[in-house]
Amino acid sequence: MNFIIKLFISSIVVFALSYFLPGVHVTSIVAALWVAIVLGLLNTFLKPVLVFLTIPVTLFTLGLFLLVINAMIVLICDYFIPEFHLDGFITALLFSILLSVSQSILNKIFVSEKIIL
Repeated sequence: MNFIIKLFISSIVVFALSYFLPGVHVTSIVAALWVAIVLGLLNTFLKPVLVFLTIPVTLFTLGLFLLVINAMIVLICDYFIPEFHLDGFITALLFSILLSVSQSILNKIFVSEKIIL
């Protein structure tokens, strides 16, 4: 159930950011739902590989390169979904930062993290 709530929150945030952030274009709420699904899959399967391969750069930049990896993940999502378009790397970087912060705040509010042992 928490997965569905998180997916719904992500799609609403993606759709809202398309209105408030210039350079982000999402055609519909269904496209935003697809963006949330693809971003979730990319963050699950591709991001750990990219983080592992870029450990030296990440250590040298004191972790700031992780922001670049997040922007690259968003740009890959832009490539796969035709209804989702970003105008450039800086837009992808801002989008990924705002998406992460918004998701974190809204997930703290709406998702209950009950651990059952």
